[in-house]
Amino acid sequence: MLESLFGVPFDGLLLILVSTVGVFATVITYTRIAGLRSFSKMSSFDFVMTVAVGSLVATVAVSRSSLLEGMTALAALYLLQVAIALLRRFSPFKQAVDNKPLLLMADGTMLRDNMRRSRVTEDDVKSKLRSANVRNLGSVRAVVLETTGDISVLHGPGELDLSLFEDVRDARRIGGGGA
Repeated sequence: MLESLFGVPFDGLLLILVSTVGVFATVITYTRIAGLRSFSKMSSFDFVMTVAVGSLVATVAVSRSSLLEGMTALAALYLLQVAIALLRRFSPFKQAVDNKPLLLMADGTMLRDNMRRSRVTEDDVKSKLRSANVRNLGSVRAVVLETTGDISVLHGPGELDLSLFEDVRDARRIGGGGA
């Protein structure tokens, strides 16, 4: 009856259900083992990891791939993610796999050359400024495009600790040139 209604045999639906539950349990287990970093947005590799896990889960859930094949592929992804996280402690490797944050605005001035380089528009920056409750451009100390693609806004009075910007490209443009 189900097959005539939906065009899929019952055992096919049951296989999808079992595979989905199994791969979901596998993702939870592997994430508990590998740690919260598995789905963080700390680097571009973390983003790739999240997309790859989602793609694998979907593939295993609806394809003829076995649950064991999916679990093996997920294990390989998680091991790769842990290995890369460990290797990122070494500067040459970190430079190869990570983007550096980029300064988009310094001391109330938009850095259009950096915005163009990163394909961020003035409207994108203004939207982030509004989200950060910036009331006037003069109060903005720095706007940074982070390695995750997020945009950080630092504004308001008070001393700005320039050590926060050691890894940011063009940080020397903050505070009239020193960083």
